[in-house]
Amino acid sequence: MADVEKRPQLADIQTEEDVTLLVYTFYDKIRADTLLGPVFDKAIAGDWEPHLQIMCNFWSTMLLYSGKYRGDPMSKHMTLPIDPRHFGQWLALFTGTLDTLFQGEVADNAKARANNIARIMQSMLGFPLIINKDGDMLKLLFCHYLCYGAGWSLVSVLWRRR
Repeated sequence: MADVEKRPQLADIQTEEDVTLLVYTFYDKIRADTLLGPVFDKAIAGDWEPHLQIMCNFWSTMLLYSGKYRGDPMSKHMTLPIDPRHFGQWLALFTGTLDTLFQGEVADNAKARANNIARIMQSMLGFPLIINKDGDMLKLLFCHYLCYGAGWSLVSVLWRRR
């Protein structure tokens, strides 16, 4: 049997320094990304440091339960020129950053929270029909039906279009 190179054991997210490393590494990737970089740069007027501090506080609150973040992330995103492509790329970069730096329960929690954040924001921005990584829309269509009261005929038409 051929030797398979094993991935070295990575630590989980445990400290504020870990959160800072995650945020700064992730946003380095965002800045370099041709789809997301220009959107972020325009939205924050090129002033990255205050945004990065806010994001450190946000993810510290989400992952370490620090309570440092107080704000309304939805209002910040309502006017941005974004669509589902942006959310997909954001998730890919975020999970890729996590996979490179960390592994464990908190890292898995970060991925789950990021996925939920992307789905909720897409829905709030008018993109409620999100295909998850397995291409499964049925649960999301049903949720859309329950949350927004769309008729089953609309749900069935949208399901056939997938």
